[in-house]
Amino acid sequence: MKDAPHVLIVEDEEKIARLLMDYLQQAGYCCTWQADGLQAEGFVRESRPDLVLLDLMLPGRDGLDVCRALRQFSSVPIIMLTARVEEIDRLLGLEIGADDYVCKPFSPREVVSRVRALLRRAGGHLLPNATSDVQSDAGLALDSERFSARLDGQALDLTPVEFRLLATLHAQPGRVFGRETLLRQIYDDHRVVSERTVDSHIKNLRRKLQDAAPERDLIQSVYGVGYRFGD
Repeated sequence: MKDAPHVLIVEDEEKIARLLMDYLQQAGYCCTWQADGLQAEGFVRESRPDLVLLDLMLPGRDGLDVCRALRQFSSVPIIMLTARVEEIDRLLGLEIGADDYVCKPFSPREVVSRVRALLRRAGGHLLPNATSDVQSDAGLALDSERFSARLDGQALDLTPVEFRLLATLHAQPGRVFGRETLLRQIYDDHRVVSERTVDSHIKNLRRKLQDAAPERDLIQSVYGVGYRFGD
């Protein structure tokens, strides 16, 4: 039998952490709880959890700093937990590589639903018509079953949101996708998210593509409209 997905909860409020653990364990997940941000990076390096629930306001090391550190070496799905509802905080969390956010106070059932949806995407069920292995003339190979991407043979370390974005653009080269359309591909639960969030994810995705192929511009901006995939 396959091991239960492992969720790391980094939350300094014990009542909230235990509530999340109870609901997640009832839903079939294995959970580890840490009360501060200082140990999170080492734990992810050693134990490689399947997903991280990361509070924004933490003692020792805040959630944004932890998220930045994790993204230096891992594409583990990250959901930010925050009581700061200002749009800039939400956007900043996404700019540094978080895949989703939940605002406090929240329903534990909503968190379980977000965890389930993000793990489903990360596990390969990303696009309705995605095939297991698709390669284009641009040298980009996407494997939705293994959730992996390669450019000119070089592996790309993408977050679930970045993979979903790239798969959407790559599926129809040359088509210009508006930000609203791309948002629907990233977040299929119709939540209210700023369209600037797409720009943040595109910026991170472009950087990773250009690290692999500096001379190429595979994701192109169309001023006032959106983005397209091309070579």
